[in-house]
Amino acid sequence: MVTACAKCYMLDLILVPYDLDDVDDTCKSLVRRGFVRVADIKYPLPYRAKSFSMVIVSDALDYLSPRYLNMTLPELAKVSSDGIVVFTGLPGQQRVKASELPKFGRPAKFRSSSWWIRFFMQSSLEENEVAVKKFEQASIKGSYKPVCQVFHLKSFH
Repeated sequence: MVTACAKCYMLDLILVPYDLDDVDDTCKSLVRRGFVRVADIKYPLPYRAKSFSMVIVSDALDYLSPRYLNMTLPELAKVSSDGIVVFTGLPGQQRVKASELPKFGRPAKFRSSSWWIRFFMQSSLEENEVAVKKFEQASIKGSYKPVCQVFHLKSFH
């Protein structure tokens, strides 16, 4: 099961690769109050096209095989109206501990940015240049340095 959580974002759907039991109380509260929705990204999403303004996928895609990635990313692009933000691990980062493998079903596969860009292009997903610039400006202003790869993609329209 992939669940949703949002901390400082005014968003509808954020997907992360763990059960709701593993998230903090703030996230659980957002789900209970209906601000954030839950979905399993291994299956077609139960939402109509453009149901969400923005979709954030955090650390979930690293656990999916290419087969599931080919099904999942088009679904995410379909249900978002303004775009998708993807957070993925960096190659060389420590993998999931052996004790956590059953929780996720498979170890994370951290792919290079060139691999992701090629994959996005093959999936007809385009970079959202406006969102990239806004993110970079906000990062500089807030002295934020991501410890992961961040991709901003356009929705399918």
